[in-house]
Amino acid sequence: MTIEVEEIRASEIMPAGAGPRRNIRPMTPGDVPAVGRLFNRIFRGHDRAPGDDLGRYIETVFFGSPQYHPDLGSVVHENAAGGIDSAILSVPMAFMVNGHPITARLLCAFMAESKAGAVGAARLARSMRAARQDMCFSDNASPVSADHWAAGGGLVLPIQSLEWQRSFLPLTAAAILASRHLPVVGSPILLGILGLVDRALRRLRPSMRPKAEGACRIEPAGVEEFLECAMPMLERFAIRPAWSKSEFDWLVHIASMNRSLGALECRKVVLADGRTIGAFLFFRKPTGIATVLNLVTEEGRERDVAAAMFARLDAEGYALAVGMAQPFLMNAISRQRWLSFRHRGYFCLVTRHAELRQAAERNDIYIGGLASETWSRLLTDF
Repeated sequence: MTIEVEEIRASEIMPAGAGPRRNIRPMTPGDVPAVGRLFNRIFRGHDRAPGDDLGRYIETVFFGSPQYHPDLGSVVHENAAGGIDSAILSVPMAFMVNGHPITARLLCAFMAESKAGAVGAARLARSMRAARQDMCFSDNASPVSADHWAAGGGLVLPIQSLEWQRSFLPLTAAAILASRHLPVVGSPILLGILGLVDRALRRLRPSMRPKAEGACRIEPAGVEEFLECAMPMLERFAIRPAWSKSEFDWLVHIASMNRSLGALECRKVVLADGRTIGAFLFFRKPTGIATVLNLVTEEGRERDVAAAMFARLDAEGYALAVGMAQPFLMNAISRQRWLSFRHRGYFCLVTRHAELRQAAERNDIYIGGLASETWSRLLTDF
């Protein structure tokens, strides 16, 4: 979550003596009321103190990670009066890069007062330049923010900037998506009528129904089983989340707090001989949307796993499935009918390590889902 503030361009004309870390410090729990109020002003358009729910959520997410350390967490900028005029909220996450552990920073919100926070925003932006970061990323940057990432030596990952959408009941799915801006369109009566029309269309257009490929089946699984499946399947990527049990459990916990997206569930894709070749973690929403957080497969089994996933989600009655695009899955995902892509926000990454940058440029990276901001209530609530 980023802001489109033209004032950040003040970094281009700051005097050479104005050090980039001047008046910048780690955020502390005592800053939560001020940061929450800034969040409300910038992202919600009202100037009031954060409610208890927002305040607790900010503290839980940005101070609760097993990877948390003040030097790797959120940062704020203080003005001359000692008030906070800009801030970057970030979550430290453990990654492996060519077998070596690093701690990355997921930037979840970049916010600043319009004119009063221009200098602070510029200093914060400069502090996140590639030369200063092992790995720093954001999965939904605005166009202006993406330009600044690039100016600071960063990369924009174009495929991860896309969201795929697979419609099983196209008219119902369109109404559900439209109801985010026009609630009346999502009324149960209208959705019921559209559902009947969709089912009639499915009889006329068999391509609307996804078909599994290969001799595999779907089995329910606990979220802890996803971790067991994922770790060996992710070893093929030069850049991948490390996901210790403690960090994975914490990420599942905070993701499960996002009731707007539904309940967090897992499914395994299993061959006839009982071998697991893939797994997916997703939010199950009763209104008909399955939000896929993470999909992992054995190398070479992408088509089988993706086809099995879509067939199962269709059989479970969802109108629509959505998820972040991943380079290694594009061939498998793109074979689906009734599939579309939309730009979800720029996925940006900066690093001072040449080997990490090169791996990202050749798409030798697994990132997104729990290893990104998709789960955050800051995007859906408050």
